[in-house]
Amino acid sequence: MAGTTMAEVMAELAALEDPRAREVNERHGDDHGVNLGKLRALAKRLKTQQELARELWETDDTAAKLLALLICRPKAFERADLDRMVREARTPKVHDWLVNYVVKKSPHAEELRLAWSADPDPVVASAGWALTTERVAKKPDGLDLAGLLDVIEAEMKAAPDRLQWAMNHCLAQIGIDHPAHRARAIDIGERLEVLKDYPTPPNCTSPFAPVWISEMVRRQRA
Repeated sequence: MAGTTMAEVMAELAALEDPRAREVNERHGDDHGVNLGKLRALAKRLKTQQELARELWETDDTAAKLLALLICRPKAFERADLDRMVREARTPKVHDWLVNYVVKKSPHAEELRLAWSADPDPVVASAGWALTTERVAKKPDGLDLAGLLDVIEAEMKAAPDRLQWAMNHCLAQIGIDHPAHRARAIDIGERLEVLKDYPTPPNCTSPFAPVWISEMVRRQRA
């Protein structure tokens, strides 16, 4: 579908609008009514189209922004582009896909991790922590894990929801992947009690860090 026009894509997105999907998505803070499976199928047909992706991103339409993130070339964005985009990512799903599908694949990821982690905007800071969690899991060399635990211990309890969630994920990842820091990570989680009472569906792992760490370590050993 190379050469598909912006108008054609927006018309197809409008045709995919489903009130039931919108109702489910809005419960999670996402203001669109497109089933994500159908959105991915559309992206698969369109394939990579960077200029179309840029056009879709510039709309004020959440489904269009999500589609943009699926058909873009992550390495084609400059650092300034990604910094602007993370500040424009209004909804949780757009923010999550931007960080996971685009920024993590960018050559600017490490610079942005450092800059965003110190940003006064808690949503931007949460993107920095998500990138830090990625490094904890995949490229921990050079990270000050004890220092990260110091910051989490001091700041996570009072952090706004999305920043708190990202810091908690980092806490759990340190405990899961780094045995030398596991006891302290579990202790911090137990004392702060962040997400301790989070409603967790059956057969899913609780995001409460001590439970999360213990369960993932158990699976690794099994």
